[in-house]
Amino acid sequence: MPNDVNQRSYLEELQHTLPDGAEVLLTDVDGVAQLVRRGGVARLHPAQGDDFLPFIDAGHFTRYLVGAADTSDLNPSNATYKLGVVAAHRGFTPHAHGAEHFVFSTGYAACGLYDAQRDQVASVRLVPGALLHIPALMPHTFHNRAQTPLLLLVTNTGMGIDHADYAITAAQAEERAQAVHGVHIHAHADHGHDVAHAHTHAEEPLDYAQLAGVLRRLERELPSLAGHHRIGLRERLAARLRIIARRLER
Repeated sequence: MPNDVNQRSYLEELQHTLPDGAEVLLTDVDGVAQLVRRGGVARLHPAQGDDFLPFIDAGHFTRYLVGAADTSDLNPSNATYKLGVVAAHRGFTPHAHGAEHFVFSTGYAACGLYDAQRDQVASVRLVPGALLHIPALMPHTFHNRAQTPLLLLVTNTGMGIDHADYAITAAQAEERAQAVHGVHIHAHADHGHDVAHAHTHAEEPLDYAQLAGVLRRLERELPSLAGHHRIGLRERLAARLRIIARRLER
């Protein structure tokens, strides 16, 4: 990619035309992220530091663009916005967030979601450019279906990754079910109201035992869903065409 003349000319154009202080974040389906400013371009990569933090599971990373890891009621931000890097052919441990999330996939991903109305696990295939809204407390997990890192752009309200309720796993829910009974989980909707969509009313305590059971169900069922882990033939062809399109654009 660094040898692509068209890309070099496009990056040079951006460096010349961007006003001082403005930035362009370039993301590609092959997992490369570049930050372009006036007079400079940097390839963002967790191995180089670049303000990346561990992201839920080992091997995944995130870099905050708005907000911070310690965003909370005590350290508020209107929203957090971050770049996530998911390792090749890897996924996250099933979890539930205490706040709603919007996830933009730049590559070939899949999201396993618990459908409470149908009482079943749904595997939602995501292609580059797909934006998924996940309500607060909906059990889910992401999986990178490609052999290159997956770049995600993630925004949510009120919670950084250091928040105790940012990503509640089955193990954590089981611990809370045993140790704490009748404790509210504070999940903030975009209007500031407490919500608990998945299994309980906002005025009632969250049933951690029930949440743990659903998360364990995702752990059991998702590995057997082939489409949740693999890229199809048409998608592989589309990925090659995207590389051609990228070269033409840049």
